[in-house]
Amino acid sequence: MKDINEIEELVKLISKLPGLGPKSAKRIVLKLINNKEEILKPTANILAQVLKNISRCQFCGALKSNLKGCNNCENITQKYNKICVVETIGDQWSIESSNIYQGYFHILGGTVSSVGRRKEDLLISSLVERAKRDDIEEIIIATSATVEGMTTAYYIIDSLKGVDVKISKLAQGLPVGGEIENLDDGTLFSAFKNRNKTENNID
Repeated sequence: MKDINEIEELVKLISKLPGLGPKSAKRIVLKLINNKEEILKPTANILAQVLKNISRCQFCGALKSNLKGCNNCENITQKYNKICVVETIGDQWSIESSNIYQGYFHILGGTVSSVGRRKEDLLISSLVERAKRDDIEEIIIATSATVEGMTTAYYIIDSLKGVDVKISKLAQGLPVGGEIENLDDGTLFSAFKNRNKTENNID
């Protein structure tokens, strides 16, 4: 492998993926090289398509196909009256796979944090616009039970003041410090079922 720049660079890139280190990356690269037609070529082709055709929606934050548009906020086949607000796309996928919730999603793109991410960096203003535009009855805040997640939830609630919409937060079953993406289906079910209504003063 030494002195073969392409392989060394591929190992470095793969080792940056979650849960993988240099040893695991080397095994994956070896598997790819030993199976060029069955695995390597199809993988390279689909990665090229993802790079070209997949992006984040600038309005709701979900992944979308540049060829078809956003199936989350531009969905015309199913009309929902709820929006579930999450921090990341991983959180969205976890909730979707649990089959607990049926409705739209809004992916903020992170949380307000002490390391420089401000509320202006998140998709909060477009959430307010969606709530006003799309005849939404309830917004479910599903941010993590961390300091950053709770701070972000506060900013969302404050931004929605005056908007005629019910606001609720995930409740029992969501442990302090817990991140949505890492919760099991039973915990998510309890958190959604027992969500609490928050105050939303309408002028």
